[in-house]
Amino acid sequence: MDIQFHGANCVTLTTKQARVVIDDNLKELGAKAVTKTGDIVLFTHAHGVPAVEPKIVIDQPGEYEVSGISIYGVPAQAHIDEEGKRSAIMYKLVTEDLRILVMGHVYPELSESQLESIGMIDIMIVPTGGNGYTLDPIGALKVIKKVEPKLVIPTHYDDKDLNFPVPQQPLDEAVKIFAMEVKEPVSKLKMKSSELGEVLTLAPLERA
Repeated sequence: MDIQFHGANCVTLTTKQARVVIDDNLKELGAKAVTKTGDIVLFTHAHGVPAVEPKIVIDQPGEYEVSGISIYGVPAQAHIDEEGKRSAIMYKLVTEDLRILVMGHVYPELSESQLESIGMIDIMIVPTGGNGYTLDPIGALKVIKKVEPKLVIPTHYDDKDLNFPVPQQPLDEAVKIFAMEVKEPVSKLKMKSSELGEVLTLAPLERA
């Protein structure tokens, strides 16, 4: 599987059979959308309509099987809570012997039921920008310790090329607080389950 980071919370996962695009709201932030015709599109929060025709758009909890990828949408409380408990979705994707969890903008307190639904995870994709908009490094670390993945990919940190509604903390803050072994950043992470080590590792990605 190839994993690429496009800024904000937008990540693409590419297998031999399909490409999954997660949280492509880049156009709203002043960048170019990356969704292409035929993509599998996931949103962890409220969103606009893709400008192209994706294979499927998933924005609700539930179980889905698309192009050889098992997708489990786990309901969660959103980090931003302006009018009662707004909802968000965490996604677990299982494909090519990898189990990937996409957190989105969730509240950092996960229930035993949610953790049971998530189960074993190899790679966890988690926002770290904080400032009331999404998880900050401390909240992200709390979730990481509960889920216990093997590899962590940080997203949604400060980026001068994106117009975030709330300033985001720099990646350096997450690196310092996580205190993990850090991989050298790459623009595309090629990953197999056999390549995952025993030591929890942080894998920052350059924007594609």
